[in-house]
Amino acid sequence: MNTDKNTSFDEVIGLIKQARHHAAKMVNKELINLYWTVGHYISSKIESAAWGESVVKELADYLKRKEPSLKGFSDKNLWRMKQFYETYKEVPKLSALLREISWTHNLCIMSRAKTMEEKDYPTKRY
Repeated sequence: MNTDKNTSFDEVIGLIKQARHHAAKMVNKELINLYWTVGHYISSKIESAAWGESVVKELADYLKRKEPSLKGFSDKNLWRMKQFYETYKEVPKLSALLREISWTHNLCIMSRAKTMEEKDYPTKRY
């Protein structure tokens, strides 16, 4: 094969890799949006006294029983979703940017950063 074709073929490979990366970012963003929404839902139910704190464990058990293929919805992770929502609900700029990074990175920020300024650090890079 000649080098012109190889270059063209490499460009196609680049397009494929770029599309895959973009798709993964979009899936991550939707997942973080889901976690935000679930966290908001749980927070609202507990705040309005419609749910007690033990209901989160019941919800996790119910999800596991009803939809066993769902992963990532343990009671511990549901509490993290609530914490994620409550931590950033008053900071819309930051909450939007945090949807661009992985859930694992968000958990690291929430667990290690003590002040809102520390939590805001990732946005300083953009």
